[in-house]
Order: sequence, then structure tokens, then C-alpha cells
Amino acid sequence: MYFRIEKNTILNFEHFIARNLLKYETKGKKVSQPIVRISIISIALAMIVNIITLAVVRGFQSEVRDKVIGFGAHAVITKSGENSIFESEPILINQSFYPLLSKDKHIKKIQPVAYKPALLQSKNSDNKQDFQQEIEGVLVKGVDKTYDWTFFKSNLIQGRVPNFNSLNTSDEILISSQIARNLNYKLGQEVTTFFVKHKPIRKNFKIVGIYETGYEELDKQLIISDLRHLQQLNDWGIQTSITVADSLQNGYLVIKAETVGGNGNYRYNWGNGYDHFAGFTYFPNKDTTFQVIVSDYWMFIDGKGEKTTIPDTASIEIKVRKALKPISGVDLVDGTVNRKYLDNDGYNFQIQVADKLVSFYRKDGKGSYRNYVGAFECLVYDWDRLEKDVNYIKNKVLLGKNMLDLKVSSIKDNQADIFVWLGFLDLNVYIILSLMLLIGIINMGSALLVMILVKTSFIGMMKAMGANDWQIRKVFLYQASYLILKGMFWGNLIGISFCLIQEYLKPLTLDPKVYYLNAVPIELNAGVIIGLNLVTLIVCLLAMLLPSYLITKIQPSKSIKFN
Repeated sequence: MYFRIEKNTILNFEHFIARNLLKYETKGKKVSQPIVRISIISIALAMIVNIITLAVVRGFQSEVRDKVIGFGAHAVITKSGENSIFESEPILINQSFYPLLSKDKHIKKIQPVAYKPALLQSKNSDNKQDFQQEIEGVLVKGVDKTYDWTFFKSNLIQGRVPNFNSLNTSDEILISSQIARNLNYKLGQEVTTFFVKHKPIRKNFKIVGIYETGYEELDKQLIISDLRHLQQLNDWGIQTSITVADSLQNGYLVIKAETVGGNGNYRYNWGNGYDHFAGFTYFPNKDTTFQVIVSDYWMFIDGKGEKTTIPDTASIEIKVRKALKPISGVDLVDGTVNRKYLDNDGYNFQIQVADKLVSFYRKDGKGSYRNYVGAFECLVYDWDRLEKDVNYIKNKVLLGKNMLDLKVSSIKDNQADIFVWLGFLDLNVYIILSLMLLIGIINMGSALLVMILVKTSFIGMMKAMGANDWQIRKVFLYQASYLILKGMFWGNLIGISFCLIQEYLKPLTLDPKVYYLNAVPIELNAGVIIGLNLVTLIVCLLAMLLPSYLITKIQPSKSIKFN
């Protein structure tokens, strides 16, 4: 065996010997060729499996996490004692933290929301003979004009997101493609929706957008509507109006307040302070206006020391004119009030009392329901800082009087089952990485031992020429590092290529009913890949120190004689 030193080559002794051992043949055969192949393939396979494992698991965790957060938020502020945001008691929208957090540099977004269950009724099928009316339960999420639409815009497949910027309550909604398929809905159609209260309430909405996230668990039930609908439907706050009864009481009209919302235990202020009376009798003889302020109470009618609902105010204007002649159908007959309506909504009407023509003009209360929301959702910038940011929000929210009334919970608390499950995936990753590294180390260790045994005479000659054990060990460690690096190169090339193909072409699909996703997700991170390569290289080289120790046991006299 001989080595040729090229001109102008500057290499250390051990590196030079190691490089040439892998290049030159002995007795017409490449002694290290099968060993090299086995070593490179084992390291390459370990790298391929580890890269794909990390990319898929990180992608899966990131995709599911982003979808869960997209439907909700990183942190939620609700009424204290509530177990679920979907069934929370209302809280006042006028909170001291609301304008402050919306301008805080630590918080990306804070937005009021509300939820209410509903039933959707399917549309007629094109094939009427096979048509069967379907009813499906959904969860309506109410949002306002400040809502962050980024998530739903990125998953929008038809139409647009609703516009809630108008002063009037919008009937536009956003639904999922799964709901649309199940109930035969199409973009632009009206949707008949039923809300359960003391009696079912029917509302019609217009579909302006259809989204699809692949997260079937929530896709199949969540629709987005105007927050103002849900504030009213949930009977938050007080809403009152003044009506005239359809029958007389002892020849007098009955003026009364009709109220919904609050706790149902109402008090009325007709101008002389709060009392229990919802109405009174009245005989119209001159122009007048009645106004009532309605609130609720718990034990004491003055409401002192109690947390009462924000009151609502309604009024009715009465104008009395002398009737020029009897008006057909407008009279007062034996205790029954017959009306002539002056508008299509029935707010304004006339009745005739004897020779007087009395006009009523109702002005219902606007309702205090808009002062209440189900919760506040908070979005933060960095998932890795979630716990710190949630604690920061708690410190801002739970101050003074809010300490007992409100609570702040993170998405990990509200969706604990999903995040515990995602956390278990990390354990699987550690197991797979460890096993693949162990396989690579065993294969490399075996290859190094074989190379040492094959080069026994060479080791003896090197020792006879004055080389010490550590110098010779370094020769073989250089050889091992070369094989590891070559295997890592091919492993990175194949593993990253596979990940890129899956990321952009998505040939491997999943069942969204089981995995919440419709394709195998991929997340390639340069820092993670570099870290994996460094750990693999360092761990494998350190593991090679043990088999290289065999060199110290080889005696020059015996090894040269053996040769």
C-alpha cells in the first residue's frame, strides 16, 4: 500500500490518511466498499425518517393548533364560574380593559363574541321526488366589525366574508362547505334558521361566503353571523315597549309595558320612581306622551347593592282629535278595541272613542342588549409566549371589581383534550428519533469495527512507525465522519424532497373525521433541520469513540506478523 501526496496539499496527518484509505484499493478490491454502503444507507435512512417525522408531527401540531385558534382565540375572557364559552353568561362590553388591550403592543387583537345554538332547515332538492326535509343543529358565532377575518379568508372557497360595518343589523352569514353540502345550500341563498327560546324564533339569513378548513369537528357546526342578532336572541339586557291592550277595563284603555330580557323580575318607572306596576288605565282626552324605564331587580325594588341589568326606555305618544264623522271599523265596541293601523309594522294606529279620534305612535326601546357580550377573544403574536401573554392579560383584566366577576382562560384550557393529545405526539417524536439514531449508531459502530479489523496490519505498521493510539483512532474517526456526512447529505436530500412534494402536491391524504385534516401536513423549519443534523453528527461521532478504543488493544508485532 502506498499514498501519493499531491503538490500544494495542506492536510493534517490523520485526515490525509483517512481520506486515502477510502480511495485506494487493496489487492484489486475496494476493501471498504460494502462497509461504506451499509453505513451511508443506515445514516441516510435515519435522517430521512427523522426529517419526515419532525416535519409531519410539527406540521400536524401547527395545522390543528392554528385551526382550533382560528375558530376561537389564544385567550378568552368570560364570566367567572363558567365552564364553556359556548354557554357563558353575558358580561358588559363596557369594560375598562377593552379599549386598553385593543391598543396594547402585547395583544394582537381583542374582539367581542357571542354564541347560540340553532337549527338550520335544508333547501329543496332539484330532484323533488327524492327530496326529504333535513334539520341540522349548528352553533352560531356572533362577531362584530372589529373581528379578525384572517383565518376564514385563508380558508374561503366561495364568496366573501360578511360585512358588519353597517349601523343596521346585517343578515349576512358565513357557513362551511360541509353544512352547505348536507343541507343543499348554495352561495347567495337565504337560510331559514330557528332559535330556541320560550318559543322558537325564526330568522332568515343570506349566505355570502362558504369556507372549508378540513377540521370537520367544527366545520360541521359553526356559522358566523352578526353579533347583534345573538345579543338580542340571548335576551341579554332589557328590551321594552309600550302597548295598548285589546280590551277595555271599566271603560278605560289599558296602557302597559311589555319587557323581555334580564332576570324576568321587572320594575317600572313611569316618572315617579320604580314600582311593580307594568301598566295603568287611561281615558284619552288630550295629547300626551307616556314614557317608561324598565329594569330588573333581585330582592329590593330600589336595586341598591344588587347587580341589575342596564335598563331600557320606551315611549308612546297619544294625539287626540275630534272626529269629523264616524270612521268605518274604528270604534270602541263593548270592551273591545278595534284599531286602524297607520303603518305596515303596527307601531302606529288609531282608534275612535265616542266623538274623539285617538292616534297612538309607539317608540320601542332600543334595548340594552347591545351592552352585553358572551366573551372577549384575545389574539397574541407568538404561540411560544402563550403562557406569559395569558398571564399578562390576567393582570390587566382581573383588577379591582373585575377580580371576582371575570376569568381569563387560554386555548389550552378551553380545548384541553386536543392539546393534551397533540402533546403526546412529542413523546412519539422523541421515541422515533432515539430509535433511528440508535440504529444509525449501531450500524456505524459495526462498520467501524469491521474497518478496524480489516486494517489490523495497517494499524500495526502505523504504531511501528511511531503513531500513537489517539492519532490512529482519529484516522478512523475521520473515516466515520466522512461516512456519516455522506449519509446525512443523501438523507437530507431525499427527506426534504419528500416533504416538499407533500407540502405542495399533497399526494398523501387523510380522513378529516379522524385526523381533523384532509392531507398529511408538513412544516419544514430550517433551524430544526440544522439542529437535527448537528445532533446526529455529534451523537454518532461520540458513539464512535467506544469502538475505536479497540485500536489500543492491537499490538504491532502480532498484527504485522499476522499480515
